Amino acid sequence: MFHFCLFSVSYLSFCFSVYTILSKVHSDRNVYPSAGVLFVHVLEREYFKGEFPPYPKPGEISNDPITFNTNLMGYPDRPGWLRYIQRTPYSDGVLYGSPTVENVGKPTIIEITAYNRRTFETARHNLIINIMSAEDFPLPYQAEFFIRNMNVEEMLASEVLGDFLGAVKNVWQPERLNAINITSALDRGGRVPLPINDMKEGVYVMVGADVPFSSCLREVENPQNQLRCSQEMEPVITCDKKFRTQFHIDWCKISLVDNTKQVSTFQEVIRGEGILPDGGEYKPPSDTLKSRDYYSDFLITLAVPSAIALVLFLILAYIMCCRREGVEKRNMQTPDIQLVHHSAIQKSTKELRDMSKNREIAWPLSTLPVFHPVTGEIVPPLHTDSYDNTSMPLMQTQQNLPHQTQIPQQQSAEAVCSSGHCIVSRKLRLL
Repeated sequence: MFHFCLFSVSYLSFCFSVYTILSKVHSDRNVYPSAGVLFVHVLEREYFKGEFPPYPKPGEISNDPITFNTNLMGYPDRPGWLRYIQRTPYSDGVLYGSPTVENVGKPTIIEITAYNRRTFETARHNLIINIMSAEDFPLPYQAEFFIRNMNVEEMLASEVLGDFLGAVKNVWQPERLNAINITSALDRGGRVPLPINDMKEGVYVMVGADVPFSSCLREVENPQNQLRCSQEMEPVITCDKKFRTQFHIDWCKISLVDNTKQVSTFQEVIRGEGILPDGGEYKPPSDTLKSRDYYSDFLITLAVPSAIALVLFLILAYIMCCRREGVEKRNMQTPDIQLVHHSAIQKSTKELRDMSKNREIAWPLSTLPVFHPVTGEIVPPLHTDSYDNTSMPLMQTQQNLPHQTQIPQQQSAEAVCSSGHCIVSRKLRLL
């Protein structure tokens, strides 16, 4: 246990205890922290270096990577109030936390296993934590600070923690001051900072005192500073300069708890004799089960849904099969010209499909001139049925075609009205 006191010229001296194991860890080491006071235990790598063979040669310095695993004896993890941190395999491990009143008088055995990551050797030690009750636990006034420029392992160092408690003492002016707990910002839902500009994770430090909060700490609660905090602006705190040299306090996240004003909701439990009232003789259920008729369950589960499905099927069949209008009714409601067009399209389509199947057949009538463009007479086909048309080009020119009639380019005509009052002349261009 490392116990230290701070003295000031203008103030009364005060002492606070931070339980830190600075000596080498041994098997079955006993420590005696107090409930409600910060407990810190350092696992030093230097001690375990000599326990992992092969030992280094004379003159060489061993710097093997060593990690630690801590757990409650008989359980896979540590108690809820105890935390562990080791930043890298080349740094010391730290056990820290605030013991609870429920564990007072009960020895807590922590198994510490060290792993040499180079040789895969292990070493195990036991740490017996005997939690003692504190006379002034809990302190009535508690304040929690959020320090932005610190990591939890940096804040757990006795020198840094002592400097912070000294700054809090100068602001608060208490007679008794204790560090209650330290929590990393990551355990409160904070984000891992970017590895730039030496950014830190942040740490919450809770301290307790026996006197009310000073006016400087109360400045955070005034409306002006609350408004600035809601706008994500830095509040104006007069005593911030006493921390600024080493600690960057986020005053918007400070929490002040006054336990003297909290109303206790605890109700005393009235214990009886421990005998239940007489409810008669106990009658267990019968071993033989009565037969059960599942016919009604069958009807509800299968018959009723099947009947509904059958009715829906019959309705759908009637609509699809018995309510058809038919082709005749459709044709009667369709105009004749539309039916003629539709029939012509079907015939042309059928003719083109037949032609694509056999290219040896005669040319389709739709591709031949039927009437003479001038006289209007029926023109005979260009070729006989026995003519070989497989080598005929798809498009024929109008030069030297048989039965080709030369049509004048222009033809003038005059139309005289039947009444004899108007004469209309026009020119027709026929191609």
